[in-house]
Amino acid sequence: MHRPRRLPLLLLVLIGLLPAVARAQLPPPRFPSPHARPRAGVGGGVGGGYEFETRYFRQRLDHFSFSGEEEFFQQRYLVGRAGGWAGPGGPIFFYCGNEGDIAWFAANSGLVWEAAPRFAALVVFAEHRYYGESMPFGSKEKAYNSSRSMAYLTAEQALADYTVLLTDLKRNLSSESSPVVLFGGSYGGMLAAWMRLKYPHIAVGALASSAPILQFEDIVPDTIFYDLVSNDFKRESLSCFQTIKDSWKELDEQGNGQDGLLKLSKTFHLCQTLNTTGALSDWLSSAYSYLAMVDYPMPSEFLMPLPANPIKEVCRNIDKQPERSSILERIYAGVNIYYNYTGTVDCFDLDDDPHGMGGWDWQACTEMVMPMSSSEGLSMFPPDEFDYALYADDCVKNFGVRPRPRWISTEFGGHNISSVLEKFGSNIIFFNGLLDPWSGGGVLKNISDSVVAIVAPLGAHHIDLRPATKQDPDWLVSLRESELEIISGWLSDHYRARGGALFQRATNDDSAAS
Repeated sequence: MHRPRRLPLLLLVLIGLLPAVARAQLPPPRFPSPHARPRAGVGGGVGGGYEFETRYFRQRLDHFSFSGEEEFFQQRYLVGRAGGWAGPGGPIFFYCGNEGDIAWFAANSGLVWEAAPRFAALVVFAEHRYYGESMPFGSKEKAYNSSRSMAYLTAEQALADYTVLLTDLKRNLSSESSPVVLFGGSYGGMLAAWMRLKYPHIAVGALASSAPILQFEDIVPDTIFYDLVSNDFKRESLSCFQTIKDSWKELDEQGNGQDGLLKLSKTFHLCQTLNTTGALSDWLSSAYSYLAMVDYPMPSEFLMPLPANPIKEVCRNIDKQPERSSILERIYAGVNIYYNYTGTVDCFDLDDDPHGMGGWDWQACTEMVMPMSSSEGLSMFPPDEFDYALYADDCVKNFGVRPRPRWISTEFGGHNISSVLEKFGSNIIFFNGLLDPWSGGGVLKNISDSVVAIVAPLGAHHIDLRPATKQDPDWLVSLRESELEIISGWLSDHYRARGGALFQRATNDDSAAS
């Protein structure tokens, strides 16, 4: 039940922040997802002002077996109001749902909605199985009951869901010839890229925003995530970076002192007294990592209500404290920007985790194994090396399954990606903002004329997909236009091969309307 005046915490248990034994028993980093529930009387419906119809599709539970005992579940998907669609044969913009409620992603993916009228495209947002309302076996409780019931939560099954849903939708709309453009951000971006590669006949192209498809095995350095988070703080203030770096030792020393946990609880305005310093370390590290992901140049409420350039504001708060302030008092002043920018929270509840061990934790314990370490020199986090054996043992303890750390690169590729995609891939845009720590696992260079990388030095996590605002910098406006010009080329090629009439009509209608 909701308790007003408290801020619930998503325990983004980031590997690399606790002693090795304790850390290996925690799930790996999550991608951004909503983790602040509104207080009573605050908030409202999701949707971002975009109009859509909620529909459900009878989806097959297992696409890859023929047992004779078929099972199905209701997959939710959102369809934009069709008033601006060109009609049968017109383009379809299809968003590959992430690890969360699809309505939340729809509300935060303005580019898809705002670009659709330009191409007279129909907008579809499909929910990922085991998230939101798309629960196999009739409920989340039954779906998450055991490793046997969760066995169908894989990226491969999700991609098959999207493919079957799209095929059926096009048939029902008498629109089998409609070109489909895939969109996705973060994990959804990974799915969009992989879907284009696995099912090239289903879509003419994919925009994969902030998609760390290389964050597996040893394809990229396992220290890259935390190094990039640290760089974001260092670029704003070296003293801020150093204060955070020094704070971990200070936190442990105070926590081990007499009444230390009580003092820490008071310093950080916690609702309950700490039992260990580990929960507080997680709370702080979650803030730093999320701040790096959403270090947007405009105010946002993507995860929390935040000002423009939030890391700058955090470091300003840390640095401007009176000289006599302790390191931990400075740290509290900084993270208060993230957790309480509105100033309406009385205390922070570290035990109130609305997510718990859920779908992404299962995926990370099966196929989404992303090794994470923190380096001693470049990182503001305590040094640590990823220990796969302890990680795997923790997965066995929590879910009764052992991870397959090489399966993703086996199924979708990743090693030698440039030479592979140059020969076998086409029509994929990889966007990455270099302030985003997930960019370290992204594609940052053009691979071919049609597999291209768009990189924004001042961009954060899938900023290109965010709804347009009056505060958008010129580079962001130009970047989005570049993406849409590429997509326009894909659609032009499709219609040109089929006579070109429909796309030309949609383009003319859009020009006339503007």
